[in-house]
Amino acid sequence: MYYLITLIFLLIALLVYFKIADRFNIIDKPNQRSSHTEITIRGGGIVVPLAAVAYAILFHSVSLYVVAGIILISAISLADDISSLSNRVRLLVQLISVAMILYGLGALETWPWWMIALSCVLILGVINAYNFMDGINGITGLYSLIVLLSIWYVNVYVYTFTDNAFIILPILSCLVFLFFNFRTKARCFAGDVGSVALGCWVATLILSLVLYSNDLKYLLLLAVYGCDTVLTIVHRLLLKQNIFQAHRLHFYQVLANEQRVSHLVVSTGYSILQLSINIMLINTHWNFITTLFVSCLPLVAIYVSMKPKLMTKTIAV
Repeated sequence: MYYLITLIFLLIALLVYFKIADRFNIIDKPNQRSSHTEITIRGGGIVVPLAAVAYAILFHSVSLYVVAGIILISAISLADDISSLSNRVRLLVQLISVAMILYGLGALETWPWWMIALSCVLILGVINAYNFMDGINGITGLYSLIVLLSIWYVNVYVYTFTDNAFIILPILSCLVFLFFNFRTKARCFAGDVGSVALGCWVATLILSLVLYSNDLKYLLLLAVYGCDTVLTIVHRLLLKQNIFQAHRLHFYQVLANEQRVSHLVVSTGYSILQLSINIMLINTHWNFITTLFVSCLPLVAIYVSMKPKLMTKTIAV
């Protein structure tokens, strides 16, 4: 019953947000770096922090510090969607949010400093990867749905490491968002509020799973995003570009923009690739190194061999 109530609440809340966004002009205007051509409402991913609020009200198993950390990082991202903030302000609030999450997980009291540092790098890295990869219709919602369903399966059938509702509520938020975003002409985009919130929530779940299971292979639940992000950064460094500037050099962007492949086809392809990897890593007992090579070597090979052929023109930043 709580799940149904949450689903209805998120749907109504998003419809209300559309009216607010229309009223206050919270929109994405296409530019030369965009993968879309029409003005679209930004910030539809607000359903993710609203799902966190619903969790705080209806469920109580996960520390409120963790939930509050997700809500806080979402709030600063929403503010950035509405009116661009300085990098320093965003980074400061992100660090505070991550500290709250780690405190809620018991890290600041019991973990060694190096583990806390690595956990900060992991969460912030996933957040930024999600932000980089949020560029075409359907990709953020569908990819996250696959990752979250995989985490839910592990929680139910392999390791019970967290409250099931803490996984199901972001799944519901993805479903609501996808209803309006997984379209040839999207009604809304996730915005920073959606990509950052989902990245933070997913990273928190994966960190908890890795620590509970003592198995690094679960980091590969994000292998496809991870490979595209890291290889694109390397590519841009080789081109001597500023990696902090917006660009259109991700593999999915080349497919969508240079090759004109449907956004929905590209998003589905990324999600199917990640689903295949997740099924493999959940159903095998290989160590981390073996799983890493089996998961990522094919992705690296596809990226390195196909991307130069797909780039039909030089992209200057």
